[in-house]
Amino acid sequence: MPLTDTQIKGLRVPQRPTKHSDGGGLHLLVSPTGGKLWRLSYRYGGKQKTLALGAYPIVSLADARLRRFGAKKLLASGIDPAQQAKIEKSNRLVASTNTFAAIADELLAKVEREGKADATLTKKRWLLGMAKACLGVRPIAEISAAEILAPLRAVEAQGNYETARRLRAVIGQVFRYAIATARAGDDPTFGLKGALTAPVVTHRAAITDRKAFGGLLRAIWDYEGMPETRAALQLMALLYPRPGELRQAEWSEFDLDNGVWTIPATRMKMRREHRKPLSAFVVAILRALQELSGHGRLAFPSVQSTLRPMSENTLNSALRRMGFSSAEASAHGFRATASTLLNESGKWQADAIEAELAHVGADEVRRAYHRASYWDERVKMAEWWAGEIGAIRDSRLPYTLPPH
Repeated sequence: MPLTDTQIKGLRVPQRPTKHSDGGGLHLLVSPTGGKLWRLSYRYGGKQKTLALGAYPIVSLADARLRRFGAKKLLASGIDPAQQAKIEKSNRLVASTNTFAAIADELLAKVEREGKADATLTKKRWLLGMAKACLGVRPIAEISAAEILAPLRAVEAQGNYETARRLRAVIGQVFRYAIATARAGDDPTFGLKGALTAPVVTHRAAITDRKAFGGLLRAIWDYEGMPETRAALQLMALLYPRPGELRQAEWSEFDLDNGVWTIPATRMKMRREHRKPLSAFVVAILRALQELSGHGRLAFPSVQSTLRPMSENTLNSALRRMGFSSAEASAHGFRATASTLLNESGKWQADAIEAELAHVGADEVRRAYHRASYWDERVKMAEWWAGEIGAIRDSRLPYTLPPH
């Protein structure tokens, strides 16, 4: 006869385990300690088996009957309910260990093994830290787009639209890594692309007018601050690398006898080695600089420690002291200046200029073609550009660093 809640509540504690049947194999096992446990007896594969369904009153009589019904459906489909329960328990355990934080840490370790630049790793750690603060303990397969949107909106509310965009991107990287390692089925960030406020793109300040550029060059050559800073600014004008590539340059990278600077892949934006030809003018500046910093590893060491490179703010701060606002000139802007004036000269192939700027596409054949075909042209272009710098500055005299 089926059980009732009143009957169950009135059951006395027995001296030994006692079963009280509800029918269909479902029964309540009452122990001498007072515990009331739901059990389902059934046959599978010719064997008598028992499935635990939980404890009363946490699992009510109605819930126990629903679980009995679910088990019977599995049996009708040829599935062992006990084995299915073990699989579900295992899946829950896996889900609890495959949290967003755990997979984010795995991804970060992978990126570190791949030798990404320190600046890239620092930004990724920072963004992942923000993401883990909101999503870290959640099993990644259970995280919804709405959960991700909440922290993105919080960042947007502070006016940090670009940070919100980058945060969405790095969360997406974690999900795609989880998909690749069979721990998530999809990337919820994909549908959030249109939900965020697009940041206003502000290009780095650059002087592309020849006359105005001449004023900047004269200010650099007359700069009365640290000679290492002056040399760095001169080389930014002459070589137009990315500022970080120059600031972190080591003397071992320069072959002054053959006029070549080899920037290692770890410091390049595209993660591949880049060779730049050095004009005689540049070699002269570097040889003079060697008298100041050649005793150490770094060509442009920090004023605080020779073991650390020049600060990323040093060059822009020097430009400000010379009277150029952040809207007028920046260290990175020398790349736009050189690109504009080199292309306007009409003397050089556009691909050779792009190769010198390290703007080569990812295609292996095209990249090899750039390296092989344009080196000689880039050597000539480096000498011509050094002459142009002198002409624009109204002086072709070689530069020598004053005593420190």
